[in-house]
Amino acid sequence: MSLVGREVLPASSVKPTTRVRRMRVAGGGVVAVSVRAGDKLKIVDPEGLQPGLLYAISETEGGQAVIPALSRLDAPTLDASLAAAKDGKAAAANAVATRGVAAEAVRGASVFGEETAPGTQVRFDIEADGVLLVFAPGEAMTPDAQNPPTELLVEITHDHDAELDPPPPLAEPKLDLRIDAATASAYRVKAGDYIQIVDVEGRQCSDFLAFDAAALENGTENGLDATTTHSLMGTAAPGPGLHSKYFDQTQKPLVEVMQDTVGRHDTFMLACNAKYYEDMGYPGHSNCTDNFNNCLSSYGIAPRKGWPAINFFYNTFVDDNDGIGLDEPWSRPGDYVLLRALTDLVCASSSCADDVDPANGWLPTDIQVRVYDKDNSFPKGKAHRMTPDAQPRMTRESGFYPRFAELTRKFEDYRGFWLPSCFSDVEPIEEYWACREKAVIMDLSALRKFEVTGPDAEALLQLAATRNIRKLSQGQVVYTAFCYEHGGMIDDGTIFRLCQNNFRVVCGDEYLGVWLRQLAEDRGLKVWVRSSTDQLHNVALQGPNSRDILKEIVWTPPHQPTMAELKWFRFTIGRIAEQPVVISRTGYTGELGFEIWCHPDAATKVWDAIWEAGQPFGLRPFGLLALDMVRIEAGLVFFGYEFCDQTDPFEAGIGFTIRKDMEDESFIGSEALIRRKANPQRKLVGLDIDSNDCVHHGDPVYKGRAQVGVVTSSTRSPILKKNIALARLDITESELGTDVEIGKLDGHQKRIPAKVVGFPHYDPQKTRVRA
Repeated sequence: MSLVGREVLPASSVKPTTRVRRMRVAGGGVVAVSVRAGDKLKIVDPEGLQPGLLYAISETEGGQAVIPALSRLDAPTLDASLAAAKDGKAAAANAVATRGVAAEAVRGASVFGEETAPGTQVRFDIEADGVLLVFAPGEAMTPDAQNPPTELLVEITHDHDAELDPPPPLAEPKLDLRIDAATASAYRVKAGDYIQIVDVEGRQCSDFLAFDAAALENGTENGLDATTTHSLMGTAAPGPGLHSKYFDQTQKPLVEVMQDTVGRHDTFMLACNAKYYEDMGYPGHSNCTDNFNNCLSSYGIAPRKGWPAINFFYNTFVDDNDGIGLDEPWSRPGDYVLLRALTDLVCASSSCADDVDPANGWLPTDIQVRVYDKDNSFPKGKAHRMTPDAQPRMTRESGFYPRFAELTRKFEDYRGFWLPSCFSDVEPIEEYWACREKAVIMDLSALRKFEVTGPDAEALLQLAATRNIRKLSQGQVVYTAFCYEHGGMIDDGTIFRLCQNNFRVVCGDEYLGVWLRQLAEDRGLKVWVRSSTDQLHNVALQGPNSRDILKEIVWTPPHQPTMAELKWFRFTIGRIAEQPVVISRTGYTGELGFEIWCHPDAATKVWDAIWEAGQPFGLRPFGLLALDMVRIEAGLVFFGYEFCDQTDPFEAGIGFTIRKDMEDESFIGSEALIRRKANPQRKLVGLDIDSNDCVHHGDPVYKGRAQVGVVTSSTRSPILKKNIALARLDITESELGTDVEIGKLDGHQKRIPAKVVGFPHYDPQKTRVRA
């Protein structure tokens, strides 16, 4: 074999020739993507039953020359589809307008059939440069229906020997700066403008510096100071939300974090410098500190031996021995941080030069910096991914968010939704007493909802849930666990039976839908599991007065239960303020309560009606902090605290969810649960704490020298007038009345006495929720 005429490149400069770009089309939404001749297109319907529409516009002519395979143009005109779309509509319309094409003249093709199976995909070859528009059309789902528009996935494979392009800009950039691998650049940013720092190819660190421009003009270098920021924000690395700012050493805020698709950065270490590489045995190695010194010299900024930068995407951690370690960044191609300048700034960004350890995945690549005008509006949010390869979704607002936002600024990112932690005019303790004595309303829209339909829907849930779903009647709700084969819990949740072959699953983790679909495929079941989380938002109305409030405003048809007739763990269908709703007698507080489910578009009208009717009954808003107090008192378990994939339902204190006949009819995890039940190792118990000292999740529980368990949740109980906890203990130390100690400091220097008691601590006979 002759190698004459071939260029042999060093390993560090070899780039893959195949690039893949993935996008998510939200249900009811559209995405636009540029393509080139030779690309390959794949569209996937991951949940099934979701129509798709595909339009193609070439660079030289409007029409389908981009994809010759689109011969059957049976879709509506492009302008009609754009008019019906919601998510992504503005960006798609702009992509069409910039090409000077009349949308009413463009026709497209339908993809996917009437009964598309989950995971169905179509593929096309791209034969001309142009833009594609992919729609996932669908109407708003009413609460008693089960036809949610669901997402489509788009994958473009580029077969080009070229650098990977950054993702499309968030808006028209004022500055679009490519920072080559192992270099740095400086730039100015005006107050109010936005700075987007993009990891183009993934796993690449970017050190960031920012200086107060006005102070620089007066000869003072006031730059980002991590120590000040840690102290003021109470976090290792500020993120989108209430505590989102980076400060200089004078405690002046310089930038605010608006969006973050990674969530793992370093604010403790210096930017890499000459000494680091010399100590590693690489004298003269390119480094971020020298690169910063060079690019900042023209701004009159003095050079340093090591810059205390904000190291975006740098994955450092502190181990149990207080050592600081590093590993490959979490960032994926196209991940970014979006900042807002709070004053005029001089900034510098690097593409870290480190190629001697995992800090950049062993191969430095490019960083893209974009600056957007302050007139743009970008919502705050961080990325959530259901699985490692899933497309990110930014934190979103529920349909009820506008009403809660009128009452508080204290929101936190809870499983991808902005939910209130507490309210501006009262403390959580006042919210607590309103729940116990009057009534409260809280936003629980972050709960994940799945529509499970088809002839094998019951068979799937009978296999997946620990409850006997065959005993569930229409209009009934049941609380259940879902387990892996080894008996550890995936999640807990409720199942609504709408009719014979139609169910709704409500849970905490979106992965449950993936697991259910995979289980159905493995067992050859004809059933669809479709996410309706974005079609059903819900508030919980809880407290002794909750029924009286709803009696005033709920209309139910004659064949449905009224509020007076609705029993515990049942649901009814009706209207509030002329808006369709489903109302279930369920909750998470230990009090009489209901959950009201509606489409997000109806949320504010539903809220207004409940709020107005509730004022004579003392209705208050309710946040996550007060919710934690009442749910611990009521012994209600929480994912990541009382259970995880290492604990079974017995250990989580919800053994009552396991069907009695599991020896006769198996379900996922039943064989393991039979063994675990016969040989219990740990038990969830209540603890009464003989101290006013704070006790926290994760605190060790001791019997003498030996640790025998761990605190899962703890709170100060106002109604019981003492500190209480839930704890998972070794079975030998779980008897009622057993004295144990909770370890503080190192677990041994300080001990807090506690006694094992039954749980729940509050209303163990459930008389209040059954009232």
